[in-house]
Amino acid sequence: MNNNQENISTNRPEHTPNFIESLQPNEIFVFGSNLAGHHACGAARIALDKFGAIYGQGVGLQGQSYAIPTMHGGVEAIAPYVNDFIAFAKQQPNFFFYVTRIGCGIAGFKDEQIAPLFAEAVNISNICLPKSFIPFST
Repeated sequence: MNNNQENISTNRPEHTPNFIESLQPNEIFVFGSNLAGHHACGAARIALDKFGAIYGQGVGLQGQSYAIPTMHGGVEAIAPYVNDFIAFAKQQPNFFFYVTRIGCGIAGFKDEQIAPLFAEAVNISNICLPKSFIPFST
């Protein structure tokens, strides 16, 4: 493991904190969005106000945030976007991703519905999941 990869996996919380106020330069805030990128409430608003989310961009990396759309259908409609995120994170070992409880706010899903989508992410060292997702994603 090179020094960059080693540094990103040390001194990190075991689970995504409930509230994230600031990020280190190589940290990314992963939040639930809508396809239109109207980041008006919840974690999406925090991403817009603090972490460089772009109003009108509903998917992918933007500033120090990464949008996963959750407002356009059921779990099966969200799954491809989660899979894209996991593939992206695997290709970005120098970044550390804090996944929030995407879809579990105004989108109306429960942890046990969304967490299984992140099963592959559980053992990826640069992805941090909410504690509430762990029992349902393993």
